[in-house]
Amino acid sequence: MPVYEFRCQDCRRPVRLAFTFAEYGKVQPVCPHCQSANLKRRIGRVAVAKSEDARLDAMMDDSALSGLDEEDPKAIGQFMRKMSREMGEDMGDEFNEVVDRLESGESPDSIEAAMPDLGNAGGADDFM
Repeated sequence: MPVYEFRCQDCRRPVRLAFTFAEYGKVQPVCPHCQSANLKRRIGRVAVAKSEDARLDAMMDDSALSGLDEEDPKAIGQFMRKMSREMGEDMGDEFNEVVDRLESGESPDSIEAAMPDLGNAGGADDFM
């Protein structure tokens, strides 16, 4: 069932209501907070389904890589986290630890020295 977003013009609070397509426009929405019918429809975010290939292509686009400073551990960590979110996968605890350490400014060499087993699990070179 689709969810529609409104803003109550009386109490100024956001309102999310679910209607079937058949009900929309025929049922008067009412604010659950103040029971006002004075609601204004808001357009919510739109999700666009992308294939895995399309997500990877977008990540490797020159514009996505243009601001990446390969010498800045924080920038590398942020890019890795963005890639993980874009793929929609949990990359595991080791990946998250590496990214957290990079984002805190720790150098890749220091992380690799502190996590010697990382390379044995298909790790360090995959992450850095």
